[in-house]
Amino acid sequence: MREQSDEFTHLKRYLHTMPVEEFGAPKFAEELGRAMGADEQPNYIYPVGNAVFAHILYDKEDARDWYVPIEPVILSNYDSLMEIIEELLIDAVHKFSQPTNTDEQREVLLHALDKVVTVKSQGSLAPSGGWKKGKGRMAVGQIDLEAIRYLLLRDKVGLGVLDGMILDPNIEDISCAGLGPVFIEHKVFMGLKSTVIFDRHDDLDAFLRRTSERIKKPVTYRKPIVDAVLPDGSRVNIVYGEEISKRGSNFTIRKFTSTPLSVMDVINGGAATYQMIAYLSIMIEGGMNLWVSGETASGKTTLLNALTTFYPGESKIVTVEDTPEVQVPHPNWIREVIRGSAGEASAVTMFDLLKAALRQRPNAIIIGEIRGEEGNIAFQAMQTGHAVMATFHAATVEKLIQRVTAAPISVPKGYMDNLNLVVICSSVKLPNGKLGRRIMSVNELFGYDSVTDSFSFAETFHWDPITDTHEFTGYMNSYLLENKIAPARGIPPNQRRRIYQEIDRRAKVLEKLHKGSNITDFYELYKVLGNAKSQGLF
Repeated sequence: MREQSDEFTHLKRYLHTMPVEEFGAPKFAEELGRAMGADEQPNYIYPVGNAVFAHILYDKEDARDWYVPIEPVILSNYDSLMEIIEELLIDAVHKFSQPTNTDEQREVLLHALDKVVTVKSQGSLAPSGGWKKGKGRMAVGQIDLEAIRYLLLRDKVGLGVLDGMILDPNIEDISCAGLGPVFIEHKVFMGLKSTVIFDRHDDLDAFLRRTSERIKKPVTYRKPIVDAVLPDGSRVNIVYGEEISKRGSNFTIRKFTSTPLSVMDVINGGAATYQMIAYLSIMIEGGMNLWVSGETASGKTTLLNALTTFYPGESKIVTVEDTPEVQVPHPNWIREVIRGSAGEASAVTMFDLLKAALRQRPNAIIIGEIRGEEGNIAFQAMQTGHAVMATFHAATVEKLIQRVTAAPISVPKGYMDNLNLVVICSSVKLPNGKLGRRIMSVNELFGYDSVTDSFSFAETFHWDPITDTHEFTGYMNSYLLENKIAPARGIPPNQRRRIYQEIDRRAKVLEKLHKGSNITDFYELYKVLGNAKSQGLF
């Protein structure tokens, strides 16, 4: 903490203004560990990036603790300075070529800033009577210049007051329910409230107008609801105006992770076991069709991304999504995203993209989320021999079947046995009282009996909420392993239970890679498993 404070003046100033006698001295963490989430009175400071730090501070009077962004700004009167700087920049930026992207915009702003400021000291030159504009140039201190650069890029190129949170890789969701604080869903400390507060409708509306215009999806009273993608790939939903949102405009940002979590991260978080992942790896390699199902924010896409590691390295994979979230490590990857809204003349829907995918001869088709008629095409793809993986909103297998066989998806009941596996995910309360994500069950689907109008499926893995453990209920009793996978791997009918030995062996390999070699990175694991497969070790 001392080293960081010496390097970053704004952190030192923050620590000096913090009431240590009330909360105690914060602990500095270079990286966060999951065990920190069990701390009932968290008081941690950690680096986020770009000289920004985050302070997690407990609140005795609320269920949500505080999230405090510590930015490279140490004085309260920078607003007046920034007004002067912006006036000077207006005359300077027109001399540069028009930027065409975010990187060029950042470069132009910094070059223009160099033309209008002069550094006169290492500290701050903030005058007691306020800032005054010089003749064409502004005299500032080095600390002032660093603050100006940060604020300029944050507000003109980034997402303003939310920029520090967007930088934080530990944050999953950022949301604002109207006037009041911005709320955060954190990977380690779960539900938090930030010190970023919108207390005026005009400020909140202006912020959302600027944000929506920057991503070229302007929000208006005529079109008050916008779904879009931020420059970093995160999803944003905006509901604009008090007419349809009584507490004021609101927004939700679902963060995008540049490097997806691997199956090792999923195991490390307790959502799955080595044996379960070994089972799923054999199923995916065997061309089984798999859907990951569950409620919102249950970890469906996270698991889907992690499981793509098990498709053979030579596979050609096509992904079809409405918002780009699926990430695949394979080089031969066609990534397709919808255009426009249904009903528009120029719209390209999920249905259109999925039909096109069938003509591209992929080894596997991955669908970001099945909601409507594209589900029918997905089942046609399964019937024609394409391996399909997708996410779906349903909390149980029964609910999934009900939704799939009813309008608007309307898949004939007799086609349901084309779907081999359903993995149910959920956000649950753990025995320690904390919330966590778990794979509730892995289910094998067998078929449909038209006489009794019933479906046959069996649970092969089950999560026990009392012990927070997973049980392989299908051990020595798996229909798919014994009747689909074993024959395809050349195992004689009278020895088909040898397939369970392969699962145990793979589970040990995964555990050794994880605990012995500490391989957890998504892309590194893909390469290691590819080498292991080529040598017959996995």
